[in-house]
Amino acid sequence: MTGTHRTPPPAAAAHHERPFARDPGRWERERFRALRTGHVPGSTCSAACEPVLVYERTPWGWLAWTVPGDGSPPEIPHQIGVLTPAATRMQRLSLRWLTRRPAQRIALATVPGSLRLSAAAVALVSLLTGLFAASHGIPIDVVLPAILLAPLLAEHLPSWLDARAREHVRTVEGDGPCLYLQRLAALHTSLVQAAAGSDRYELRRSVELGQHLLWDAAGLLQTQDTRAASDQLVARERLLLQLAHQVAQIIERSASEDGAADADQTRASQRPMGSHSQRVRPATSLAPHPTPNTSLLKGSLLMPEHEPSPAVRTSDVYLLFAHEPYYPGPGTQEINTTVVAADSLLHPQVRQPDGARIHERLTQGREQGEIVPLATLTHELGGGADWPTVGDWERVTIDLLQLVRSGDCDALSLGLPEIARALVCTGPHSHVRAYDAAADDFIAYGPAERAAVLAEVDAFLASLVAEQDLWPGDGLLAPLARPA
Repeated sequence: MTGTHRTPPPAAAAHHERPFARDPGRWERERFRALRTGHVPGSTCSAACEPVLVYERTPWGWLAWTVPGDGSPPEIPHQIGVLTPAATRMQRLSLRWLTRRPAQRIALATVPGSLRLSAAAVALVSLLTGLFAASHGIPIDVVLPAILLAPLLAEHLPSWLDARAREHVRTVEGDGPCLYLQRLAALHTSLVQAAAGSDRYELRRSVELGQHLLWDAAGLLQTQDTRAASDQLVARERLLLQLAHQVAQIIERSASEDGAADADQTRASQRPMGSHSQRVRPATSLAPHPTPNTSLLKGSLLMPEHEPSPAVRTSDVYLLFAHEPYYPGPGTQEINTTVVAADSLLHPQVRQPDGARIHERLTQGREQGEIVPLATLTHELGGGADWPTVGDWERVTIDLLQLVRSGDCDALSLGLPEIARALVCTGPHSHVRAYDAAADDFIAYGPAERAAVLAEVDAFLASLVAEQDLWPGDGLLAPLARPA
């Protein structure tokens, strides 16, 4: 995936960055209690130290935070627990049981181990009660088992209940897994808060789907590291992002009283490309050309992917890359994808020699006029594993976008809808799943729909370059020499 994810909704970005973000006073109270009664990490800690955990319960599970010794709030949870989807009342009670304060224990001097303070208290009460009962004529063979059984139950029953409760919760520990799940949890919390107090089915359904995605991600992080499960985790994060944006759009439409504006917005979101696609030249802006009769959903016009071959270099090639959205002027729609001539990679204001190396890779064995998404290069480079040997594509695309916005080269600037943008940000054989709230089902988009999007971009570009090709800029460097 070459483009960055869409920026999470502002409400989601603030969730769970710090413990008890919505109630800072609660964190101070918990911290003060930990300082008095628990172990706080410090310079004298060893690997065997068990720091006290502060549990922050949420509608979907919990976050367990440590209390740093320097007084600063932690940034990454020590542990995250995710409750099973469609949890019953008893299963939710089990979540409260698991996040109770830890039991106080009494060290035993004569034998290794420790005893729960509650078990010691129950043993004392049962002994006194048993002696009282025996003095009133109750047989000793009845009193004695009760005296022995009560403290055993007080010591071992909580552990048994813990094991049963954990069957309904998936817990993740470690900085890497917790950091990833923390980001997904923030997105899901935004769904939960949006649906709170609402009777709209779409919002409640989004929360249900978000809980399932969070549960699946926790299961992956329990059994695999983030690198091994990266593809599956990215797929779930993309779906959560889409749910968050759909919920934000639903709320925005609900708050609007202009039905006509809502209808226009819905039609605009269903178009494969924004109508504001334009060619950018120094001090010149051409009007957009009519959109070809091509549908993202039908995929009737296909543009095949070409694998590179050791053929001669093709200079008439274009690079397509996604980037963070921006607005070229007041009242304009966002631009989130750009197409530039391959030779713009040779511009001196682009990071070099990275730009020249990517240019060399981009122009090998291509068709004349071919548009090559950055995601296709990533696919060809071992899924991105070989990018370090070619160049820093992130820095290069940032430099290219700066060239376009400053008017130092031509570009086709596009405002792709979410699905179309996601398709060009994935490899030629990848799939994108999207949730359709109206149909309450997932829709899969694959290589055919991706090719249709590229074909439509190609039609836009062809209508522009029929008048004049995209200007790559001035003072270009020489391409890398091909080995003899």
